[in-house]
Amino acid sequence: MFRMLAVVVTALLSFAVDVRAQAARAPVSQCQAIASRLPGVTFASFSPKDISFVAGVAAKDEVTITFIGHSTFLLQSPEGVRIATDYNGWFPISPAPMVATMNRAHASHFTLTPDPAIAHVLHGWGDEPGTKADHDLVVGDTYIRNVTTDMRTFRGWGADDGADTMEPDQNSIFIYEMAGLCIGHLGHLHHELTDTHYAEIGRLDVLMVPVDGGLTMGADSMSRVVKRLRSSLILPMHRPGNPRDRFIEMFDGKFDVSFSMSDSVTVSMRTLPKKPSILVLSGM
Repeated sequence: MFRMLAVVVTALLSFAVDVRAQAARAPVSQCQAIASRLPGVTFASFSPKDISFVAGVAAKDEVTITFIGHSTFLLQSPEGVRIATDYNGWFPISPAPMVATMNRAHASHFTLTPDPAIAHVLHGWGDEPGTKADHDLVVGDTYIRNVTTDMRTFRGWGADDGADTMEPDQNSIFIYEMAGLCIGHLGHLHHELTDTHYAEIGRLDVLMVPVDGGLTMGADSMSRVVKRLRSSLILPMHRPGNPRDRFIEMFDGKFDVSFSMSDSVTVSMRTLPKKPSILVLSGM
């Protein structure tokens, strides 16, 4: 009898430990491909016929993306989770978003004094020297994670030797997973991505990409990143006018291009364009 009781107690303790361990694990991304080797990975590109295989996706599961200005977009999930990308405090957002993600290449991409009403402020850089950002945050129906990249120091702007250097892991590509969609914001990307980066990012259905002709990367380099990511919907940001148009020219008709009279777009798994499309929202 005592031996049986000991076995039961041991089993219960093991179960409790396993439950705690499961709770401590990071959420599982629905956007990362499972691959045994690189660089021969091809990431999935969903089409409307795939929707029946995506758990929890219903016809009403739509995400609204609004261009606020520069590199700031406001994302709203089906359950009303509101996220501001590259939040800098310059553009009024009312009510305040629940989450703000930031990058620190320039003051137009971050603020150290965000609205105190923002519940979650996610820096795209390590807050301590030699560290990097590592986010795995679930808010309502949304999972937010990041993939770090290196950042130019812009020492050429006044440095005696005129040379730029690279700081590792000081920019973040943020990925927002909601309503079955994989939405990515490249931040202030300063270099082409490696195979490891692409594996960590996974599938991106919607991509917010900086187009500026060189402050991040030239149009040719940035277009190669976009083509490799194979997103269905591309939303340019950062610089309008000639830099934006030069970026679009790099696709040479291979992508559809449209200019919207609205600063917002509503998208779902069933409404993703079948052909890769660049959508320029009003204000950009």
